[in-house]
Amino acid sequence: MQRNREWVLLTGSAHPELANKISEHLNRPLSPVEIRRFSDGEIFAEVKENVRGRSVYLIQSTCAPVNDSLMELLIIMDALKRASAKEINVITPYYGYSRQDRKVSPRTPISAKLTADLLTVAGATRVVSVDLHAGQIQGFFNIPFDNLYAMPVLQEYFQKSPEFSAIKPDELVIVSPDAGGMLRARSLAKRMNTHVALIDKRRTGPNVAIAMNIVGDVSGKTALILDDMIDTAGTLTEAANAVTKAGATRVLAMATHGVLSGPAVERIEKSAIDKLIVTDTIPLTEAAKASDKIIQVSVAPLLAEAINRIHNYDSVSSLFT
Repeated sequence: MQRNREWVLLTGSAHPELANKISEHLNRPLSPVEIRRFSDGEIFAEVKENVRGRSVYLIQSTCAPVNDSLMELLIIMDALKRASAKEINVITPYYGYSRQDRKVSPRTPISAKLTADLLTVAGATRVVSVDLHAGQIQGFFNIPFDNLYAMPVLQEYFQKSPEFSAIKPDELVIVSPDAGGMLRARSLAKRMNTHVALIDKRRTGPNVAIAMNIVGDVSGKTALILDDMIDTAGTLTEAANAVTKAGATRVLAMATHGVLSGPAVERIEKSAIDKLIVTDTIPLTEAAKASDKIIQVSVAPLLAEAINRIHNYDSVSSLFT
């Protein structure tokens, strides 16, 4: 019976820094995985520790390069399944392809569902992620799925940081950059006992957004723009311009996933945003690391506690109550 409780912690190559932090919090070493690429780009993976009959926790964000990260994850999972692992718990802090969660026009894919099918067929027995872009993605799986929330981590940093802790609740307004994020903004505003505002956004194409009107009062206040992810930062910088024109005295931003692709860092540097706080579900680019405006906080303690609770059959949802 004791053999059935043994477990192994592994990571792919997408985000070793986060995996090492999780390993430290769990006080358990990462088991070695050899990953090689052949000259034509094919990926090879070999798990260097016996996993037969063991529960495996495999850490891999499907971040850029998304296709390589996803394929590497699937190949490691196949190796684990063929090595007779008892459970394959996939810890993917950033779930790639999550924005393609429905058909937006004729003859288009639902790539988030395809990704779910690939993970399931490859042998996943459970998936853990952080702040899915669309909560309904959990329904694409017929296995347990734990969607963790980074908001408590971000809120704790904001309220304890000397730079932001002096901001009084009546001087702060939580701003949602679109209608889809309003529930998230309301939730944080309630937890911080402050105000909320909404930006009416029109999207003219992929990664292109134009801010229109602001619903709510931001005049004379510090505006904290809250989103789940920041990709090219077009939406974010448009929102920052909008609240500045509406009279906000300071603009801050907060997001779980700092994708920060393409011109994102340059746009943020040139924008009215004073500071941007993101988590480490995705590794920062060198340009982002060099920016004085971008702050990264870690979700490693959150993920480590979730892994510990899953393995011991304790409640994961109670993390957020």
